[in-house]
Amino acid sequence: MRISDIKIFVSCPGRNFVTVKIETNNGFYGLGDATVNGRELAVVAYLEEHVKHCLLGKDAHQIEDIWQYLYKGAYWRRGPITMAAIAAIDMALWDIKGKVAGLPVYQLLGGKSRHKIKTYAHANGETIEETLDNLGQLIEQGFKAVRLQCAIPKLKSTYGILGDKKDYYELQSSRPLPPEQPWDTTKYLNFIPTLFKKAREQYGMDIELVHDVHSRLTPIEAAKLGKDLEPYNLLFLEDSVTAENQQGYQQVRQHTTTPLAVGEIFNTIWDAKELIENQWIDYIRMAATHGGGITPMKKMAEFAAIYHVRTAPHGAPDLSPICHAAHAHLNITVNNFGIQEFIGLGGGKLKEVFEHPLSLEDGHIILADKPGLGVDFDEEAAQKYKYKRSYLPVTRLDDGTLWNW
Repeated sequence: MRISDIKIFVSCPGRNFVTVKIETNNGFYGLGDATVNGRELAVVAYLEEHVKHCLLGKDAHQIEDIWQYLYKGAYWRRGPITMAAIAAIDMALWDIKGKVAGLPVYQLLGGKSRHKIKTYAHANGETIEETLDNLGQLIEQGFKAVRLQCAIPKLKSTYGILGDKKDYYELQSSRPLPPEQPWDTTKYLNFIPTLFKKAREQYGMDIELVHDVHSRLTPIEAAKLGKDLEPYNLLFLEDSVTAENQQGYQQVRQHTTTPLAVGEIFNTIWDAKELIENQWIDYIRMAATHGGGITPMKKMAEFAAIYHVRTAPHGAPDLSPICHAAHAHLNITVNNFGIQEFIGLGGGKLKEVFEHPLSLEDGHIILADKPGLGVDFDEEAAQKYKYKRSYLPVTRLDDGTLWNW
């Protein structure tokens, strides 16, 4: 079974997505997600100009060899653009293999370790009261875990809170440039413990709570926050520190028992190796699209399991339903799965372009048994929604210093 064509589609059914379709000479095809938010066309060029021509005629069944060929064979390794391109090819090949076998991908990965996939939803708000009202609504919907993000008083904007804006496109109006947001660490550290204190007072200790720092703190600041949040028993504190220097998490770990999660911008196991083997984190959050696909994600989960680290894949809206389906197949099979970030199953434009095998019941994702990944893609519908250049925001301190977004 030979690869006869590789097609790359860029569309914007609500968000920009880069979709890869691999076709074979015997009529099977597979789909992959290559989206890197704000750098979509860089991945398209990588795929169109470099990857596609190398794979035409190759045996589509040789997933491991093709993965190594794209990773080792290019000499230049790692990085978000390279790994997203490899991920899309890898997902599409697993999709094809499942369709040929007549089995869902999770069966090819070893079968089910569970029958449903626990998720956490997002409760955001301009005030603590609004955030907690949204938390209450999610609890009523059946969610057992929820991430809390709240606007910081006296800051014009806060990560996770868009106010009356619907998405980042609106923040950029007619001239797409990165929107700039203010940051004040002192205001943040003084405020966030109050949010969780009131959440526990109102809803008790049974609901599991998560918070995303978005890498805004130094290690000692993160350690202080983790310690301040200990009475409120978080499921985990996410991205408390940037992780280019993995030893930063050692300092946080030494000072707090609040569980730590990181990894949504990681690209390979090497980004997390020290974090995992030293047990400085409790959850690894790498996404299949940004981490090279299903092949390396399964290996990473097995490595993490040795050190009692669980998986909690990134689930942002700039990952397409193909990636979310890939996560579901991984989540249902790996023994050390922890929890899946959940931002909705998509409707409207997104549903018109992508058909997927996922449903939500009582705060859990249910994966339907369909061959391959179980996702389909409407090429004609996608063509109606043209790519819109956009950027993620940047953050500056009060004195103008550029900070982590």
